[in-house]
Amino acid sequence: MSKLVPPHGKEKKLKPLLLEGAALAAEKEKAKKLKVVPMTSREASDLIMLGIGAFTPLDGFMGYDDWKGVCDNYLMKDGVFWPIPITLSADKDLADSLGANAEVALFDVENDEILGTMKVTEKYKIDKEHECKSVFWTNDVAGHPGVQKVMAQKEFNLAGPVKVISESFYPEHFKDVYQRPAEARKIFEEKGWRRVAALQLRNPMHRSHEFLAKIAVEVMDGVYIHQLVGKLKAGDIPAEVRVKAIDVLVENYFVKDTVIQGGYPAEMRYAGPREALLHAVFRQNYGCSHLIVGRDHAGVGDYYGPFDAQKIFDEIPEDSLILKPLKIDWTFHCFKCGGMASMRTCPHGKADRLLLSGTMVRKTLSEGGQLPPEFSRPEVVEVLQAYYQGLTEKVEIKLHGAATGDVKKR
Repeated sequence: MSKLVPPHGKEKKLKPLLLEGAALAAEKEKAKKLKVVPMTSREASDLIMLGIGAFTPLDGFMGYDDWKGVCDNYLMKDGVFWPIPITLSADKDLADSLGANAEVALFDVENDEILGTMKVTEKYKIDKEHECKSVFWTNDVAGHPGVQKVMAQKEFNLAGPVKVISESFYPEHFKDVYQRPAEARKIFEEKGWRRVAALQLRNPMHRSHEFLAKIAVEVMDGVYIHQLVGKLKAGDIPAEVRVKAIDVLVENYFVKDTVIQGGYPAEMRYAGPREALLHAVFRQNYGCSHLIVGRDHAGVGDYYGPFDAQKIFDEIPEDSLILKPLKIDWTFHCFKCGGMASMRTCPHGKADRLLLSGTMVRKTLSEGGQLPPEFSRPEVVEVLQAYYQGLTEKVEIKLHGAATGDVKKR
């Protein structure tokens, strides 16, 4: 019997919705003949998370009662805790054309592929502003990327159980890190791990992240460096670059077999505290007993306090999750302490601490500069510099091509 925490939900069993074998082949053929519902990148990534069992115990996109219960009370209508609505939108003409229990093909617009099918059991309208205020704590459509996506949704939501027939490009493109929950659980069990802390990453792993992971290594059986390989906002570092950066860091600065790197296909919502809870739900499904929650987890801009994502775990009912947060204060290099420290361990002031913003880091790297070794390991900087140099070369080629084109026109 597994010693890992059970999956989320009443049944405490993984519920992958990805078809296999003959059932998969048959559904693929059927999907070709069905009316198509186009999906945004977020909806497509949510469908894949449903497929691999990461969103256990959901069986599809949420109906109105689940949507409202999740927005207002973190609860689905069956009483299961859930922090963020998982929904699929459609325009009025498409929604009106679907009869009761109509079957549709779910089409990933960005990647030009049918990813699954759904039996439409409900069509409904929602108050988008209410969802934004509940989930993101703001209705600022101009500044918040998550709000922008919700407000851009079509007029109706479609709900119903899904069958997933493809994981898109993720298994092949990220074959070294992409993992389904069942695969991660198997690795943890083979290693004899029971207490596993997940480290959520969407940025390159610098010294502060390394410090967080090493604190967890001291008190856990192992750490799961679990990074998002789905879509990010413009300007964020691509997943394949982050994978390389983490590889060199783990290889050179961690004891062998204390950490595992994995990737998951969700898209960031930048929902701060609420998203921290969603991260906790699916990390429990992956077999993690703890989630490292540091400063500004899943935040963007100044919409959330630096530790709101920690506080929210104390505001939900104790039985909401089996997984527990591993709360760690703001970490940094202190020159007076002579090493990495946190607000709880360092008595010195800001002048003695190395604090770099993401904007400053990107600017330094894009200009070919060198980050201080106290902020980032040289091996990591080398990977990032190669990426930014590649961007510069592409821009130069593009500009040169444009100039050449202008000459030819003359």
